[in-house]
Amino acid sequence: MNLKTDLTLSSVEEINNLIIDSIQDIKGKNIVKIDLRKLDDAPTDFFIVCEGDSTVQVHSIAQNIKKRLKAEAGQQPVHMEGATGSRWVCVDYFNVVVHVFYHETRAFYQLEDLWSDGAVTEYADI
Repeated sequence: MNLKTDLTLSSVEEINNLIIDSIQDIKGKNIVKIDLRKLDDAPTDFFIVCEGDSTVQVHSIAQNIKKRLKAEAGQQPVHMEGATGSRWVCVDYFNVVVHVFYHETRAFYQLEDLWSDGAVTEYADI
């Protein structure tokens, strides 16, 4: 199954929910989903942004997302970048791009501000 061509709206939402659950498994914080589908210049349909308290936690969150999506949804990322330093790990599933930040790195790049025209959903920390 290829996210680019085979995902219906409901399955994209299921993927988003699985990603968010995977983040919460590892106690990721300040989880935000940004729906970019109504923006003309958007690089994807959804951004999911979260943060960890350490580079180890950032790396663990990204790996858990990758592991669970493969096991539970049969999905592999199109691209994954940043796992070496783990200050900002980007996991790209084409329609959904996950940004896992170290707290200070997230504050520096302010990704949510760049895409503030999208519909934002915030999730409670667990």
